[in-house]
Formats: sequence, structure tokens, C-alpha cells
Amino acid sequence: MAKALRRIGRRFPDYGWSWPTGGLDQLLKAALLPDDEAAARHAARWLDENEIDAVSFREHRLLAAISDRSGRKLAGHPAHPRLVGLQKMLWTKSRLAMREAEPALQAMVGAGCAVMLIKGASRIAVNASAQRGRVAHDIDILVRPQDMLAAFDVLTQRDWQIATGVSPQFLRTRLASLRSMNFFKGNFGDIDLHQQAYDGSQQSAEDDLAIWQRARFAEFNGVRLLVPSPADRMTLAIAHGGLDAHTHSDWLVDCTVAIQGGEVDWEVFADIVARRHLAVAAAVALSYLSLEIGIAVPPGELARTVASADRAGLSRWSSVLQAKPRTDFGGLVWLSRGFAKQLRLKRKKGRLQQPAATVWRGKPVLRRAKPAPAAFALSQALPSPNMAGEMMLDVTVRIVVPPVRRRIEMEINAGGLHVARLRSLVISRAGGEKVLHFRGRVSHGEAGRALMLEARPSRQFRSWDNEAEIAAYGALPFQLLSARFSPTR
Repeated sequence: MAKALRRIGRRFPDYGWSWPTGGLDQLLKAALLPDDEAAARHAARWLDENEIDAVSFREHRLLAAISDRSGRKLAGHPAHPRLVGLQKMLWTKSRLAMREAEPALQAMVGAGCAVMLIKGASRIAVNASAQRGRVAHDIDILVRPQDMLAAFDVLTQRDWQIATGVSPQFLRTRLASLRSMNFFKGNFGDIDLHQQAYDGSQQSAEDDLAIWQRARFAEFNGVRLLVPSPADRMTLAIAHGGLDAHTHSDWLVDCTVAIQGGEVDWEVFADIVARRHLAVAAAVALSYLSLEIGIAVPPGELARTVASADRAGLSRWSSVLQAKPRTDFGGLVWLSRGFAKQLRLKRKKGRLQQPAATVWRGKPVLRRAKPAPAAFALSQALPSPNMAGEMMLDVTVRIVVPPVRRRIEMEINAGGLHVARLRSLVISRAGGEKVLHFRGRVSHGEAGRALMLEARPSRQFRSWDNEAEIAAYGALPFQLLSARFSPTR
């Protein structure tokens, strides 16, 4: 006999404390309530009390779903034209993002990669009509670890930019330690490449294999790809949504769609929740959907999930804090959630680790450097060494720094190989000319190729047309003053 569901309270640390409230609750009810008339009333009330242009992307994503559902019922509302315009704009951007990603996805499949869509893209692949109300400006894909390099090469060879600003040569050396990385191309292309579907604190080696076994094929813009099973789509939505304090809230819509589809294997769902320690986040989500929205979550499954969460011990407090929408945070909650996040990050240690990247720290040269004939440039070939084996390399550069606090990022690469990362921190906002000295070890194999010193941005943008962003993050031209090889000691 199934265990009866206990009462869910609204006080911390019970799960109702983390339910959405206020305007977010209104929007979710407008998107999710089973009664169409009641949903439309919530939508109209929200539109009466809020300006569409004044809210964030989180609300816009839900408004797209509401427009798709209740657009005709809201036709007489003064905000209706703006609501329809917002939905069309978001739909257009999603379509353009999918179109930009299509050739890369097809190339990955052609290269022999198994590619699985996750998050919003998977819902659209299962039901193409969902794209009217489901925003997917970034395409999240999962590949097996053994396919990570091939997928990475497909993107970099097709001019997809790495969002962090590092070079492809550097990132290739770190692939084994990265769960995901973001790439973009043009005005709309945005792909998040994952080799693990879940956060580092939610890992399960057994389920990492099982998610592929449960996956099924679907068409996405004409490309045949894999999508997670309904149970996996739900747990993925809960796992990501329960960590980011409702930065986006349409993950609850994704859960509802999966439940209403009637294909969720609840035994599989319970197994994933247990293996990945998602019971508290699942209890928050399912109790809200069932008790506050009226979604038909099987009572026995809800009771089982809540009972499992109740046994989570002190980690329950941490998970409840992380699941609460950030718009509901007070000062004490902010501090408590920050502490909970640090505990979660600590649990990540020991996973996907590899030796730290080689970083040469720049030291200011206090004596006045002699003028050099070399022009300022973003890349400069270094002279070839006249010795073999391991050796030390001393590099001195002159850089004109903007009047902002920022990092100076440089790299030494040898063809397709990464040699070293050079970094210096500028604390003063005075700006002006700086002379920096870097010193590190290079090997015979690296020195046997032409070494290039390159300036790198500290982050990447689609277009560099903002002077403040260029000053704070752009690659800084440098003048090579000297590069000297010497034996190791």
C-alpha cells in the first residue's frame, strides 16, 4: 500500500518554502493551470500589474508559453499586441539559433558522434509545435566523453567561438576536465557542449551510461538526434532548475509537459532521483506542481519522493535554499544560500580532475625598458632556440592598459599545440604603459615548432562594438621586447 503524503508546509525547511511566489507564481499558474479560464485570468492579472518591457528574460520565457496558450483569450487586453510581438521575437531568435546549429549537429553525426539534445531543445525535438512557446536560444547537446574531442573539433573548425576567450589549442588540453563549454557563432548561434548531463555534485557513473540506453531518436531541424527518455527529461529539468534559483522557470513547464504526456516511467524517475541525490529538488518541484498547480502527479510517487527527501538530513536544508527563487531572497537567505552553494561546490572536488594548466604569472618590470623596433600586435612569432631538450623561456612585453581593473591574458602556442598560458592582473585603474616579464619552462618538442605569442580576450563577445567591454575584456596589443631561452637549472 502506498504511503500517504504528509502535509507540506510553507515554512523553512519544508518544501513549500521554496515554491514560487508573487509574480512568478502568477505566471506559472497562467502557463500551467489545467483550467484554461483560470489560467487566462492569472495572465490578465499579471499583465495588469506589470510592464512586459520592465521584466527580465525569465519572465519573457514564461510569457512566450502563456501567449501560445492563452493568446486569443487575452486579445482584448491592452498588452496583447506587445505580448504577441514578444512571442514572435523569441520564436524567431530560437529558429535562427536552431538554423545556425544545424550544420554543426549534422557534421557531428557525420563524424560518428552520438549526439543527444537536452533541456529545451529536446522538448522541441519531441514535439516541433512546442517551439512556439518554448524558448531555445541556446542548444544544449550531450556527447559521450569519447566523442568530446571530435565534437569540439567540428565546432572550432566551423568558426564557432569559445565563449571564455581562450584558444582552441588551450581548451583541447583541458577537455577531459570540463563538463561543458559554450560556443557561439554569428548573431544567433549558441551551443552548449556537454560531456556530462548533470552538475558535478549530482554525478552517477551508472546513470551516466543508463541515460544513453534509455534515449530515443527524434528529428531536430532535419537532423536525426537522440533525446532523453521522459523520466530523464524530468530529472534533468529538476536538477538544473533546482540549482539556479529559478533563473529560468520554464523548466517547470517542461516537467508538466512530460507528466501530461503519460510516458514517464516513475520507477526509472525514482531511481535517477536516488542515484543523483535529487530528492529534495524533486520534492519541491512535484509538490508545487501537484498541490499548488493541480498537475496530476501520481500520489504514490509524490509521497515516495517527499519521504525520500525527508531522509536527506542536513543536505535537505542546503537543497531547499538553492531551490528558492532568487527574487524571494532576503539578506539572510542570500548569505545562507551562498554557504549552501559553497558546500555543493566542495562536493564537486575529485571529479573530472586533471593536472592544473600551466600559467606563467607576469611580474612588472620596474626599470625603464628600452624602446623596441617591433610594432604593437596581437600575435608575434618568438625566435627559435639554439638548444635542445627542456629549457626556460623569458619573455618581456610592453602593453598599454586601459584605465580599468582587468586581467591581461596571453598564450604561447606551437601550431595546434598549447604551450603556456600567460596572465597578469591589473588592479590599478590608472591605466597606461606596463612592461611585464614572464618566465616558464618549454620542452624540446614545443620549442622545435614555431612558437607564437598571442594576446587573448578574457572573455568573448559576439561583436566587439562596446568600448567599455573592449577596455575590460578585449585582447591587448603588445610589443615584444625580448624572448630569451636558457638551460634549466
